[in-house]
Amino acid sequence: MIPLPTGHIAVIGSINVDFVCRVHRFPHAGETMHVRSATTGLGGKGANQAVALARLGSVVELAGQMGDDPLAQVARTAMTDAGVGLRFVHTETGGETGRAFITVNDGGENQILVHGGANMTLRPDDVPALARVFDGARVVMMQMEIPPDIVVRLCDQARTQDMTIIVDPAPVPPDGLPDALFTLATILTPNETETQALTGILPTDTTTARAAAAILHRRGVECAIIKMGARGVFHSRRDGTDGFVPPFAVTAVDSVAAGDCFGAGLARMLACGAPMEQAVRYAAACGALATTRPGAADAAPTAEEVEALLDRQGPRP
Repeated sequence: MIPLPTGHIAVIGSINVDFVCRVHRFPHAGETMHVRSATTGLGGKGANQAVALARLGSVVELAGQMGDDPLAQVARTAMTDAGVGLRFVHTETGGETGRAFITVNDGGENQILVHGGANMTLRPDDVPALARVFDGARVVMMQMEIPPDIVVRLCDQARTQDMTIIVDPAPVPPDGLPDALFTLATILTPNETETQALTGILPTDTTTARAAAAILHRRGVECAIIKMGARGVFHSRRDGTDGFVPPFAVTAVDSVAAGDCFGAGLARMLACGAPMEQAVRYAAACGALATTRPGAADAAPTAEEVEALLDRQGPRP
């Protein structure tokens, strides 16, 4: 059994309510089609990561912003029930809670439209209040569903407090990731699409992933972890050391939030002092399990489920 870290893990990011439609195939432009089922649940990369950490047994504090509309209570109740600390989640008076519209096909692929709402109205003068979540934490997770300049300011603050900073560059902003994040983040965790957007290389194996990681290192990234879905995970440090974690054999039904669960597993293990190879393998197991069930935050696995998958599929590093 993996030991629990001391203190909490901090997450700063988006809080959404997701509206999910399941279809046999994605519609063509201009086409109207019936869906097989429709559900509503907690989402947003910040909330997803926080719930995933709580499911793994970690103490987690989330910082972010919601509106004061009815959806805010839906999100707040779901996070509270999951065991997420909400002391640093603020309410924007008159604001709209973020929402995402997700379509999932029979192959488990997804298309996502996000209305950021209150997530995107954070301002520089909100940073000191958000940064209070750092106190007592060794690891912080951030993503790009809040304004990029806010992420940069928060990373800069986290650097002064000697924290491990995990940045999931999703979604990559239309004008690219701010240059400062390549040097401020301790670990950058792009998937295949994000890696291509950042480097021009689509990683499909260790060779292409290593080439992409080299570009990220030249831009200042200390540690790059490239998630290639069913092709496995490649991790690389700027000092030249790298490794590869093969994919887990699971039956995927929905890839929504798999990356968020991966990040939660990584943060939990690093907060416990685990070596990188072990942390990445644990994270990959979390992400794989998330694909076996529908939903975003609801898809997060428990620590017992992750341990069982690790035990079933080969020795640990």
